Amino acid sequence: MQASILDFLINFSGVLWQAMPFIVLGAVIAGILEEFLPQDFITKLLPKAVVPAVMIGAVLGLLFPMCECGIVVVMRRLLRKGLPLSCCIAYMLAGPIINGVVIGSTWIAFQPHNLAPEMVGLRVGLGFAVAVVTGLVVHLQWRKHGNALLTPLAIPQSLTQADAPPAQNGSASPAPPQPALFDRVGNISATALHDFVDIMVFLILGSVLAALARSYITPEEIEALSRDQAFLAIPVMMLLALLMCLCSEADAFVAASFTKLHLSGKVAFLVFGPMLDIKLILMYTRVFKLRLIVTIIISVVILTLVLCVALHLVYQAQGWTGLPGKVTVTPK
Repeated sequence: MQASILDFLINFSGVLWQAMPFIVLGAVIAGILEEFLPQDFITKLLPKAVVPAVMIGAVLGLLFPMCECGIVVVMRRLLRKGLPLSCCIAYMLAGPIINGVVIGSTWIAFQPHNLAPEMVGLRVGLGFAVAVVTGLVVHLQWRKHGNALLTPLAIPQSLTQADAPPAQNGSASPAPPQPALFDRVGNISATALHDFVDIMVFLILGSVLAALARSYITPEEIEALSRDQAFLAIPVMMLLALLMCLCSEADAFVAASFTKLHLSGKVAFLVFGPMLDIKLILMYTRVFKLRLIVTIIISVVILTLVLCVALHLVYQAQGWTGLPGKVTVTPK
């Protein structure tokens, strides 16, 4: 009994302290964006066509690199600054995968197994595809329901400002004076603190649930399943990623430790985890209404599962083992 409680406390503190620095960093970046990023600045740079705009949104992680632990607060500030919802969703899903730190950690984790180029390419490629398609699905939802998909905390500022009373005598209101640097630093701190407190409740709850899951699911059980039921290992690895709540900057090392697991199962783990886990779904409730959360979950689950099963079939058809080693082709 004491061992079980100790394991729970270790797992809980591991998830919490692993995510904490990135929550703080995300809150600080969100405060800087709120204070210094002009309204509609990014929107003016995006193409008018939806598909190219969503594709650009999926690679914004190269400019605003964040793991999934802190990306929700950054995404919410970009959304309030006028970035289209579909682009925000694509950034939120792909940003924790398509950024320099995560690409580098994935390469380093799989380099000893001679799978680094494959894993980096597949993780980035499939993550981009899932994020873009989900962003387009969300765009269709937005055309039908508009900002009813968002909570009041995430509605763009331009809409809330439009509800303000007009200036008297029909004259345009004078532009507010630029605040002093000290005042701006105070505004950044206040915004960051607000976002940090707002999201920490859900991080703690997610850490508790993840610790419970880690206490009852072992990597050895997953690895044994992958040997006996290769296709079943893909949804199981997705479920494991959902429950373990790993940071995207460290999950590649966990995936690499499953040495007997087929490459398709590892890709499923590495693509799905940064997009959906327990703490993320709880954080989504602060930004999105239930309809949008369900849309994101269904899209990400189906797309990841279909793409990873297709990947497994391609490897199987070509006779590739998908396992670590210099030679990855099975004898005919």
